[in-house]
Amino acid sequence: MSNIATNSRPPEAVYIHIPFCTNKCFYCDFNSYVLKDQPVMDYLHALDREMELTVKENPPGVINSIFVGGGTPTVLKPDEMEFFLKSIRTHFPNWNKDIEFSMEANPGTTDRDKLEVMKAGGVNRVSFGVQAFQNELLEGIGRIHNVDDVYRSLENARAVGLNNLSVDLMFGLPNQTVEMLAESIKKALELDLPHYSIYSLKVEENTLFHTLFNKNKLPLPNEEDELQMYLLLMSSMEEAGYNQYEISNFAKPGKESLHNITYWRNEDYYGLGAGAHGYARRQRHVNIKGVNPYIEASRKGLPRLNTYAISEEEAMEDFMMVGLRMRAGISGAAFLAQFGKTMEDVFGKSLHKMLNAGLLEQENGIYRLSKQGILFGNDVFGEFVGALTEV
Repeated sequence: MSNIATNSRPPEAVYIHIPFCTNKCFYCDFNSYVLKDQPVMDYLHALDREMELTVKENPPGVINSIFVGGGTPTVLKPDEMEFFLKSIRTHFPNWNKDIEFSMEANPGTTDRDKLEVMKAGGVNRVSFGVQAFQNELLEGIGRIHNVDDVYRSLENARAVGLNNLSVDLMFGLPNQTVEMLAESIKKALELDLPHYSIYSLKVEENTLFHTLFNKNKLPLPNEEDELQMYLLLMSSMEEAGYNQYEISNFAKPGKESLHNITYWRNEDYYGLGAGAHGYARRQRHVNIKGVNPYIEASRKGLPRLNTYAISEEEAMEDFMMVGLRMRAGISGAAFLAQFGKTMEDVFGKSLHKMLNAGLLEQENGIYRLSKQGILFGNDVFGEFVGALTEV
């Protein structure tokens, strides 16, 4: 499906942000707030209003994917969850019969009652933030679950009939060794899930880890170990029959995340909730971040912090950067369909530079990362950042 179609019809993907967490992880810079004393129902009513105003302004078509992220959406109590899911169904009523409806979850926040409410409300895919299979590592990154919670949560999900499950793992964590990651991958693969996301730790500003890093008190693995970790996870996943369809994501055939592919193809999507980003009709928006300011703003209209038009140059850069994250690569035909120009005419110099460096490969009008390019993805993406828009 070419992007030109998404510019002339409504978004087919919905992202919704639930900003509450039981506690703040040490590495997290997401827009999230500790749950205690938060006005949860007021927030859900505000979300309902934002949905109502959004679909009035840009009516939805058939929705192919919904993704509820956070924070930790599963901190909602069953009655709150039920209200929230009913809101979604009310304002986005027309679902593809094969819709992918994902919700992020923390192990330990998903008892059967809540999972049953989720399933009844249409959720059919759950992504658990596991991160590691060593309790000492989990404690060291500020997670409140333990390894037993992981097994119990997955068992509960399967018991209510939720089988399209994914787990997130992390590597490059403080005090993590290559052997520890090998153990985590082995235990994760023993779960025989359809999908795994495996991310390297990035030390982000405004996090506890950033403070420790600046004081030289964050014992991170060295670069060589981190490279070994990435090579190990790629080879382990391949041997187990998982396709690395994107730099950090592995799936059994047909179980790739539809919603994330929307982002990587630079297609339109609704973005709802505090701090959420949306992209439609070549316009991006960012919502107000704080919970109470978001609630107040939604009483007066759309709770926008910022809305800005994306120029054709920026849209072309985005197409290259996010598209090259996918192992399938980017198609010259899709670029031409969206922009009416050939990829070579616009980015020929950068493409040839990356081909000559052995970081890209090209076949039948498709450019994709080479095996070497996967390891140096940021260098490749950086080649297209500002390539057309820098003055």
